[in-house]
Amino acid sequence: NNKKVDRYRGKIKFDHISFAYNDEDYVLHDVSFEIKEGQTAAFVGHTGSGKSSIMNLLFRFYDAQKGRVMIDGHNTRDWSRQQVRSHMGIVLQDPFLFSGTIISNVTMNDPRITREAAINALNAVGADRFIDKLPHTYDELVTEGGTTFSLGERQLISFARALAFDPAILILDEATANIDTETENIIQKALEVLKEGRTTLVIAHRLSTIQQADMIFVLDHGTIKEQGNHDTLIDEKGLYYQMYQMQQGNVTAAVT
Repeated sequence: NNKKVDRYRGKIKFDHISFAYNDEDYVLHDVSFEIKEGQTAAFVGHTGSGKSSIMNLLFRFYDAQKGRVMIDGHNTRDWSRQQVRSHMGIVLQDPFLFSGTIISNVTMNDPRITREAAINALNAVGADRFIDKLPHTYDELVTEGGTTFSLGERQLISFARALAFDPAILILDEATANIDTETENIIQKALEVLKEGRTTLVIAHRLSTIQQADMIFVLDHGTIKEQGNHDTLIDEKGLYYQMYQMQQGNVTAAVT
């Protein structure tokens, strides 16, 4: 079944999901949550807490042994993988650029994305700041991997790529790398543009960047331990509070 699915609105529901990569060592245990269309939800937790597994299931790289993943009330298993992903975008923390030009890295040579649309997307995320300084501007050659560009520049190009394809659901793997404050500000601004009008799921590494999220899910060993917005979670003085204090440098004791 590969007929086109109309662009869905992007309401996400995980309904009692349990999942193991090998059928026995479960990495998610009875996980349930809902994210309304247009909301930004952040997933936090130590390595191995299950953040990536949730994204893998949403993208249908894998299917869960128990429970249902729903988009707009549809069980995603009723759609082909291609259909599920047709309205999803993903932005990785260290985005890969392909050999070609800056423009072709945004259009991905998809005839539906015009040159004009690509340029508009690049400008919308603020990439024109550095592109204007390049000898061939938007037609500047990009080598495989894009190593001639800084991490921040590669991220902006990948944001523009996601924006041009206009997904209903955006998955964002936040950069762990420390980038300078100026770049950080540009990237935060670009993200606001990118998140506008779509459901965004953030795999968060730095809690300072997700204080505005509508919903924060705190994962620990494959279960959701806490959920709420930044203020309610700080008030609860639980796991999130400890992680936040630690990242602010206020706590010397390790959180186990």
